[in-house]
Amino acid sequence: MDLILHITHQEAWATAVSAGHYAADSLVTEGFIHCSTVDQVLLPANALFHGQTGLILLCIDPALVQAAIVYEDCYQSGQAFPHIYGRLNANAVVSTVDFPPNADGSFSLPTALRLP
Repeated sequence: MDLILHITHQEAWATAVSAGHYAADSLVTEGFIHCSTVDQVLLPANALFHGQTGLILLCIDPALVQAAIVYEDCYQSGQAFPHIYGRLNANAVVSTVDFPPNADGSFSLPTALRLP
C-alpha cells in the first residue's frame, strides 16, 4: 500500500475522529487538503512546521479516500504532491504517527515510516 501523509495537530485529529471526517483549514482557503508521499513529507514539514510540537502524521490509504485525490505541483518544486479535494473520511486514515521536531526544530522521518 502506498500511503499518503498529512501533517496536523493532535487536537485537530481528535476532533475529526469524533466528527467522522477531517477538514484542514486549507480546504476552505485553497479548496483541498495538502498531503505528501512518504518521500516528500519532510519538505513541507521543515518549511511550514519548523519547531512546532503536538504534531502527528495521518497515514492515509488513498484507496479508501472518498474525495478526489489530484497529484499536482502547486509549489514550483517540480514534484507532484497529492491533494485531497474534499473532506477526508476518517476511516481512510489507517494509522497516525507522532511527529515531534528534532532538538534544532527540524523534522526527520519517523522510524515507523522508514523502509527497511
